[in-house]
Amino acid sequence: MSPVTGRYLDSIRRRAEPVAAGFPWTVEVFAALEGLAFSDAVTFLVGENGSGKSTLLEGLAVGMGAVPIGGRDLRHDPTLAAARALASGFVFVRRRAPRAKTLFRAEDAMGFINRVVQDRAELGAIAEEFHATIPEGYGRQLATGVARGQQRALAARYGEDPHARSHGETFLALLDTRLVPNGLHFLDEPEAALSPTRTLALIALLKERVAAGCQFVIATHSPILTALPGARILALDGRDIRPIAWDEFENVTLTRAFLNEPSRILRDL
Repeated sequence: MSPVTGRYLDSIRRRAEPVAAGFPWTVEVFAALEGLAFSDAVTFLVGENGSGKSTLLEGLAVGMGAVPIGGRDLRHDPTLAAARALASGFVFVRRRAPRAKTLFRAEDAMGFINRVVQDRAELGAIAEEFHATIPEGYGRQLATGVARGQQRALAARYGEDPHARSHGETFLALLDTRLVPNGLHFLDEPEAALSPTRTLALIALLKERVAAGCQFVIATHSPILTALPGARILALDGRDIRPIAWDEFENVTLTRAFLNEPSRILRDL
């Protein structure tokens, strides 16, 4: 994967000014972090629960002014207070401006789909009210046509009934719609609702979008997703953020060991 293709976020470097006390600066990896480069079109952030990878991802998204897919404005979302504090401690070096900047968090996806379904229902009710209350003629036709047109646009973009899909299908359809070409996209555990087969479909989507000029930073636990050819894997471990090879990723070695001898692994628990 080309180190130049789709690169918008080039690097971050620590500001000279002292940072505020408290979380996330109490986490060793952030207290020690002086800078980080993003030299590839896809960068994976991996590490154990609590290692800080999601906070780092969200801090990068805040610092770059990303728009959340399904969540609140990043500047006001109370769940992103630590991300805002982290972003304030760094200078963000940009290579060029992307067409779009997005943050996808698995927990936000279904809330977004619920709002799409609700908006479609409300537009249908508005169209019915216009039809019932506005006298027949061009005015009624225009008013109902606008509401129906917006309703059809949502259906065309997100499907006639998003709830008819499985969670995995919904996630993939949402990502396919919102990961626009020439964009900078931050994804937090996008594999959360995906089967192994659907995770492979996500890899295909990522490869397609990289070819269309996108850059990705992705926090993940998935040994399948991190096998994306040419991607860079950064492991958060204690005080360090270090690049690793795919077969050095702990979840890869653990999964391989389990598949080779599940009975022995389970016996030793």
